[in-house]
Amino acid sequence: RNHLHAAGHICVLKDAFMYESPAEIANLNSTDKFDAALAIHLYKGGRLLQGSRIPFGIIFGGTDVNEDIRCEEKRRVMGAVLGEARFAVAFTMKMKELAAAEWPDARKKIYVQTQGIKTTPSETFDWDRFLQNADIPTDTASLHMFLLVCGLRRVKDPLYLVDAFSEWHRKDPRVHLGIIGPAVDPVFTSEVQEKVKRAPGVHLLEEVPQDDLHAAVRRCFAVVNSSVSEGMSAAVLEVI
Repeated sequence: RNHLHAAGHICVLKDAFMYESPAEIANLNSTDKFDAALAIHLYKGGRLLQGSRIPFGIIFGGTDVNEDIRCEEKRRVMGAVLGEARFAVAFTMKMKELAAAEWPDARKKIYVQTQGIKTTPSETFDWDRFLQNADIPTDTASLHMFLLVCGLRRVKDPLYLVDAFSEWHRKDPRVHLGIIGPAVDPVFTSEVQEKVKRAPGVHLLEEVPQDDLHAAVRRCFAVVNSSVSEGMSAAVLEVI
């Protein structure tokens, strides 16, 4: 949104999880009179634009092409959305080819645009306080602090790392794993919380502002990723 505003456009950013049907988006449009729409994720965002009176484009999210395509109903909806879209954006050629193989008629409207990341690490971030708040030793000379940055949902599979890091911590107390991210799936978040309680050396961290998170990434020993299916790991790109 900030990028579009800087380019002279007026942009309203909405969370797809706030809406249930295309009718709600139609009502929103009738109030604000938008000229166009851009949906992120062919199913989660795109399904809300079916039958839209305004032109729209789609940005593939990764799990739409990698995972949701396996569900017959979701595949049907995504095909219909892609048929209506003016264009679609894939971050990689592989992602484009996966989509084009499923929906050949849409091949010419799918464009590949590599992902860009802008990082803004805070210069006032207090690393020691960040560790203290998580009950992690602040002896940074010997600490090996790993970070898993992800929304808490099953496809990110944070539990895959919990047992391994806890066992590593028992052998080497310098090793700690911090899991940080929003509770996207409340039920799964509860599972993660219960698992972490019984896993020494693993910590479920409170969310922090993005600039503080970027600073924490810069200070940690390493960033890890454990996704079952990955289309666009912004956390990994931020490290690079």
